[in-house]
Amino acid sequence: MQVIDYFSLFGMPERFELDMPQLEQAYRNVQAQVHPDRFVSKTEVERRVAMQWATHANEAYRTLRNPLSRARYLLSRRGIEIDAERNTAMSSIFLTEQMRWREAVEDAAGNAGELERLSDSLREEEREMFAKVQRALDVERDDAQAAETLRRMMFVEKLRVDINDARAVLES
Repeated sequence: MQVIDYFSLFGMPERFELDMPQLEQAYRNVQAQVHPDRFVSKTEVERRVAMQWATHANEAYRTLRNPLSRARYLLSRRGIEIDAERNTAMSSIFLTEQMRWREAVEDAAGNAGELERLSDSLREEEREMFAKVQRALDVERDDAQAAETLRRMMFVEKLRVDINDARAVLES
């Protein structure tokens, strides 16, 4: 099986901003061609290849439909690895803001209304970051800026998880 990049697999342009309904339709079309159920009466080799293609299509779809994963994949295609676990260099302003957000989440842990307000503010922050990544990747082709913003977005995603966890505690 010759591996095809995720964008080519679905006939999509290699860019951050994608037409999601078009991606969904392309995924369904690929799955209709490679789904293992279509290969039940085929040889073992054909069934194995179909399973590999189906697995590849599933991974490609999961990656491209998630904006963080899509940005990370695009950057890796351009030779840039985020390496967020080890590359945590951020501006002091951003790190201070993250500390403020974390403290706010901790302070709001027992207050559903405050958690909702924080979630709304965070959603706006995410929208701005997604726009910045889209601009950096698709318009300016500034991969360094896109990588820095993506690392920041990963911090924000962790905050989103913390807020959702605090909500779950309140609901239980």
